[in-house]
Amino acid sequence: MTRPFRVLGLQQIAVGSTDKEKLRKLWLELLGLAVTGKYRSERENVDEDIAVVGKGAARVEVDLMQPIDPGKRPAVHDPALNHIGLWVDDLAAAVAWLGAQGVRFTHGGIRKGAAGFDVCFIHPKGSPEAPLGGEGVLIELVQAPPEVIADLA
Repeated sequence: MTRPFRVLGLQQIAVGSTDKEKLRKLWLELLGLAVTGKYRSERENVDEDIAVVGKGAARVEVDLMQPIDPGKRPAVHDPALNHIGLWVDDLAAAVAWLGAQGVRFTHGGIRKGAAGFDVCFIHPKGSPEAPLGGEGVLIELVQAPPEVIADLA
């Protein structure tokens, strides 16, 4: 099987809670990660702090997420490990090829993510039309910038 893209490494994990301050206490104060950005989207029902661990190509985001409205969807706090993000070297090729293999994607297609990279999400569940999903895990495919591709290739 010839795959027209490569998964290069872990780009992020996203952790959700109804109380982001408890996440901040653990990840920022106690574990020592640093916040490098913030993201808020009514449409995505998320208020997020973007923290990081590591440097260079080994840098991984830990997104600390809380729903703006816990009664609305998407419920970014359920499950608590909301999603994982994987660096890929050619996002468009990955989405086209995986879709042809029966992988189900969430609505929205390829778009700009919270950290500014193009992203696309593999749905946590398959469907009759696209039977392959993340088996309960939302998976974000993230277009790696040239320097990450060079470091991790």
